[in-house]
Amino acid sequence: MKVQTNPDGISIKGCSLIYAPAGQAGEYAPLACNPYRGCGHSCSYCYVPAAIHMPRVEFDAGANPRADFISKLEKEAYKYYQTGITEQVFLSFTTDVFNPFDTSLTRPTIETLQRYGLGICTLTKGGHRALPFLDLFRPERDCFASTLTTLDDATSHEWERNAALPGERLDTLRRFHEAGIFTWVSLEPVIDTETAKQIIRETHEFVDLYKVGRINYHRLTRLTNWEKFTHEVTGLLNELGKAHYVKHDLQPYLPEGYYNPLRRPQYHARTSTAA
Repeated sequence: MKVQTNPDGISIKGCSLIYAPAGQAGEYAPLACNPYRGCGHSCSYCYVPAAIHMPRVEFDAGANPRADFISKLEKEAYKYYQTGITEQVFLSFTTDVFNPFDTSLTRPTIETLQRYGLGICTLTKGGHRALPFLDLFRPERDCFASTLTTLDDATSHEWERNAALPGERLDTLRRFHEAGIFTWVSLEPVIDTETAKQIIRETHEFVDLYKVGRINYHRLTRLTNWEKFTHEVTGLLNELGKAHYVKHDLQPYLPEGYYNPLRRPQYHARTSTAA
């Protein structure tokens, strides 16, 4: 039977493990995959439990491998291979593949996707838990990203109870960057506008791209001057010459015609060594 793509031309009909995310999630990547159910970082701002109709206490209790995941993933990845689709697959929206509880599926998931011609992009708060997997990342195909909401350990403990501390996440980003891997930072949710700008100042030398989004479903959503922040953060990013994407909720505050591409290459182009 012929493999058919969905109207987006990127995702495959009948595939559920490798899928095209919608809404705010769709702003981050064209394809995604979630090997685990639950996460365990216990971030108080996380919207995922409500989105997937999973009790927060269960979601925060840890990451549980999905049943028979790799064999099912292999079948879907082969369909993508058949169609010649080679997009990066985002790991992950509803879990963290470098979570503090179970990473048994992380390596085989990445290897399976790569074996069938797909790229990978990981977004994590796992810090050094990602380092044992650095060998899997290919500079010309893959990327590594981290969410940063604060630079203060106490604030991190308050908002992201089981996540790696900010300094560890910065160190991990730096080490991936030094290995030649494309890196980016998710400045979402923005908890404190001044902190978000400070994160950029302290990371811009080893981060290739920033994605900026406000906090939602919280009193800070209505108390923060998002227009002022958007102007200030884009001014800083442009001053430093850093690529960035401002998410949908902040786009009304961008100047008309502002260059804000949804998709950018998230890998380092292969350079020729020929004389």
